[in-house]
Amino acid sequence: MDIKGKTIIITGATGKLTREIVISLAKTGANCVCLYHENALQAKTLKAFLDKSNIQNKFIKADLTNQKEIDKVFLQIRKFSIPQVLINSASVFDKRPLKNITPDYIQKTLNINFTAAVMMTQKFVQIAGKKIKQQTKPYAKIINITDAAIEKPPSGYSIYSASKAALKSATITLAKELAPQITVNAVAPGIINWQKGFADRQKRRFISRIPLHRAGLAGEVANAVKFLIENDYITGRTITIDGGWTL
Repeated sequence: MDIKGKTIIITGATGKLTREIVISLAKTGANCVCLYHENALQAKTLKAFLDKSNIQNKFIKADLTNQKEIDKVFLQIRKFSIPQVLINSASVFDKRPLKNITPDYIQKTLNINFTAAVMMTQKFVQIAGKKIKQQTKPYAKIINITDAAIEKPPSGYSIYSASKAALKSATITLAKELAPQITVNAVAPGIINWQKGFADRQKRRFISRIPLHRAGLAGEVANAVKFLIENDYITGRTITIDGGWTL
């Protein structure tokens, strides 16, 4: 699939990594529909960049854990353009030891990291199937952003890791269900952006475990996303961008 001129929905568009994915796709000629929840300032900044670059874009504030808001989002998107690519990147990343885990915390994490992606996918498939007239297959693409850490889950991230593992599993099963009309793949980043509070000593320790001896770049993740959009013969797969950390 040629990215240029295609309308792409990106959830969690104001996140550090996802912003770079948006910019990369925009520079390739995509029309970007950017969904965000709370970071209005970052959304404003990103929109200003896309406007300045003459990139067609639409920013929508929404809580994707609410089905009614998802429905409203797609009503707005349909007025803008018919989407052919969905990137599920909205996520919460939180360390919480077992003693501090509550049912509400589990539900919130699953709702954002897994349930929202599935319900966005359901609505996207409905719209794409009804509106896209071209005969070539696949005619739409879905890419889920998971995490390399689900292969080596760190201590204290049991619920986060489980939510991302669920999304990886759904990627495989939905790829089978939606073929050949739609491909479903995932990108699993390793260490790209350091979390707040990481000391230089901790960073060096992490880097020492990575065969390529460095953290990844956001652009390298964005390139993997673009590759999956452009390649029509890959589905149900996860591309891991981790420098060999999970080997």
